[in-house]
Amino acid sequence: MRSNKKRFFACAAAVCTILTANLIADAYAGEGSGDKLVMKLGHTLSPENHYQLTALEFAKVVKQKTNGKIEILVFPQAQLGGEVQMTQALRTGTQDFMIGAQAVVENTVKEWQVLSVPYLFDSVDDANNTLRSPVGKKLLDLLQDHNMIGLTWLSALERDVFTAKRTVSSLEDLKGLKLRVMQSPGYIDGYRALGANPTPLAYNQLYLALQQGVVDGAETSPDQFVQDKFTEVAKHFYLTRTHYVCVVLAIGKASWNKLTPDLQKALREAAAEATRYDIKEYKKKYEESLATMKSKGIDVKEVDIRPWIAATQQARDEMLAKIPNGPGLYKELVAAKDAGQSRPKTKN
Repeated sequence: MRSNKKRFFACAAAVCTILTANLIADAYAGEGSGDKLVMKLGHTLSPENHYQLTALEFAKVVKQKTNGKIEILVFPQAQLGGEVQMTQALRTGTQDFMIGAQAVVENTVKEWQVLSVPYLFDSVDDANNTLRSPVGKKLLDLLQDHNMIGLTWLSALERDVFTAKRTVSSLEDLKGLKLRVMQSPGYIDGYRALGANPTPLAYNQLYLALQQGVVDGAETSPDQFVQDKFTEVAKHFYLTRTHYVCVVLAIGKASWNKLTPDLQKALREAAAEATRYDIKEYKKKYEESLATMKSKGIDVKEVDIRPWIAATQQARDEMLAKIPNGPGLYKELVAAKDAGQSRPKTKN
């Protein structure tokens, strides 16, 4: 009898030990699945730029929506590399997020070259509304073929011409002007059609190049002109509105596939909120930058762009013929743009 009791208690103890071990293992497994995931987001602009402010807003909203399960660390000013390097890092899974200009990513996604056609859009609002149309989503989804996921288009950025010394009173004055441009066929061919001498140059070399007279001017958005201190070496800013850079917030497919559907949903919702924030912030920075220029004695001029549009017509047709599905995508963009002009403008 005693031996039976001993066997019973021994068996009961063994069962309890197994159950306890399983419960502890389950508890640790649950804790592991709920651990904070730290992810990296990089961009190339200054900490004062709306890229940085939007990245921080995105990180904040992601943390809230995931109950702290995802923490995003933000690295400005090319701390994780230039946009070309970050694009490759997303594709290979060594970086999680990036905010980058479409004109750089188009080296990977060739169809995106259609967005660099000069005078495609009429305004920042026009570009933003068009990018939120089905063709905008279609272009964003092309990233998936290159191991990236496009979460959203942030605010488009207006690109204008500025010069160090030479003045541009008319299109005729642009002839032979050595302008630093982005390394994109749409920019190089566009400014060549306008009569300028487009010169691709690393952005971090531009300030010194202007100072030393290596280039006569460049093209950029008003906020970057002020934030990157070009007010010190250039005295003329012209609102030419030649291009509107489309800005993407993307995540590497490897990073995306590690997330549960709920976390993926939270990221998309946070990206939508970040877009609304960015559109508002860019408009604010744009107006502030023009005011700052004028206060610093920069000659800011509106330009009659009608001759500029006409001068780039042939170049646009030639560019589109070289882009995969270029004419078709351009037609869809123009249709979406025309439809968007009858809708309310993008809200702040």
